[in-house]
Amino acid sequence: MPVLKSFFELKYPRRVANSWIIHGGESQVKNAFNKLLLKIFLYSIKSKIMFQLKIIIASTRPERKGVSVANWFIEIAKNDSNFEIEVLDLAEINLPFMDEPNHPRLQKYTKEHTKEWSRTIDEADAFVFVIPEYNYSMPPTLLNAIDFLFKEWNYKPAALVSYGGISGGLRSAQMCKLAISTVKMVPLFEGVSIPFFEKQIDENGIFHGNEPEIKSAGIMLRELLKWTEALKPMRNK
Repeated sequence: MPVLKSFFELKYPRRVANSWIIHGGESQVKNAFNKLLLKIFLYSIKSKIMFQLKIIIASTRPERKGVSVANWFIEIAKNDSNFEIEVLDLAEINLPFMDEPNHPRLQKYTKEHTKEWSRTIDEADAFVFVIPEYNYSMPPTLLNAIDFLFKEWNYKPAALVSYGGISGGLRSAQMCKLAISTVKMVPLFEGVSIPFFEKQIDENGIFHGNEPEIKSAGIMLRELLKWTEALKPMRNK
């Protein structure tokens, strides 16, 4: 059945299947047997709900080492079948300093980079920010990326993987929680904090998390799923 084959080949089959139903695609299937197959397929898609998780790498410095921390966490997150993962590297996205003339609440964007950023964030169900600490504070690149938008962030949970020196980036994480709660995000209590992270990077530039950090990442993802499920209906009202 061609329609089933096309769904399986898509990156996000559940999202496309739901859109297809809303726009009357199901009524186009006339054959009774094909209708039965389609219903079984759609049920299997809906019974395995996968939420869109965006992992945002906040550091943009040349020679940055935080990417190795991010890569470590990304591999852990990929093993969680509840989430479809997309990595957003702020260094690659390269947003300029906030340059929109209108307040983000209005969503009257005039720059193409803002429109693209808006589309990317709007489709997300949850976030994980991988952040360093600069002078007891969060990276200005991340704050700038948050400030570009407002409604696209609303009623979505966010977890934090922080890294640094003796504090493990905790002061950066606390400041980040203040900023994201102002755009109506829900920062998680659970998180991953990595002190003296450079000591866990090998000669090949690969970060190796220890047992407590791996355990914390698992706990954080499970809690993130709970909040993602709970907040999803709020965005549909």
